[in-house]
Amino acid sequence: MTIHTQFDIAAALAAGGLTTACFFWRLKETAARVEQGGAGYAVALVAGAAFGGFAAGTANLWLSGNPGVARSIVGALAGAIAAIELYKRFRGISGSTGLIFVPGFCTTVTIGRLGCYFSGLDDHTHGTIATVPWAHDFGDGIPRHPVQLYESAAMAAFLVYALVMLARRDPFFMRNGFYVLVLWYAGQRFVWEFFKPYAAIVGPLNLFHLICLGLIAYALRMMRRT
Repeated sequence: MTIHTQFDIAAALAAGGLTTACFFWRLKETAARVEQGGAGYAVALVAGAAFGGFAAGTANLWLSGNPGVARSIVGALAGAIAAIELYKRFRGISGSTGLIFVPGFCTTVTIGRLGCYFSGLDDHTHGTIATVPWAHDFGDGIPRHPVQLYESAAMAAFLVYALVMLARRDPFFMRNGFYVLVLWYAGQRFVWEFFKPYAAIVGPLNLFHLICLGLIAYALRMMRRT
């Protein structure tokens, strides 16, 4: 079992435990809207996340000159959102159904990115060459930006914020918490992409930059609607 797999399992267990705790604590009402979707909702969520994750990850790898198969968290998020929005429209389900997933998603990224960090160069998630004091040598003698840690820290910070907002039952967050998460995740990910050695396809922007811009537009549009 690879170290990445170990962290993935830890992330899944921690995310599942926190989601369950938050469900009984604050999110029963939100979960009720998810239950309206039935089994089809779960199928759309998993299928969308799987397709988006592997399609975006693999495409970015090939564009960067590394033939192979890869997964992408931002691709999985975009794919899941697209599939669920289409399914909700088909079933006539209104309102946000994503708040229940906020704690789990933050936990998954926070722990999962540590697995990426400890997996080294083989994971293809390392940053570009850096001279900052905290630059990390992933095994080839070249100091690089530990972008995995940047993202892990950013999502850990959002998790703390989200739990505080849930504790306060903040009205805005209870309505728009998922969209705020998408906005934060896509925004911080957009910044970190400038520190990665991926191939640019539009000016200085790589594939993940473009996906992030789409997610930011989606989040702002949905918050405006609510």
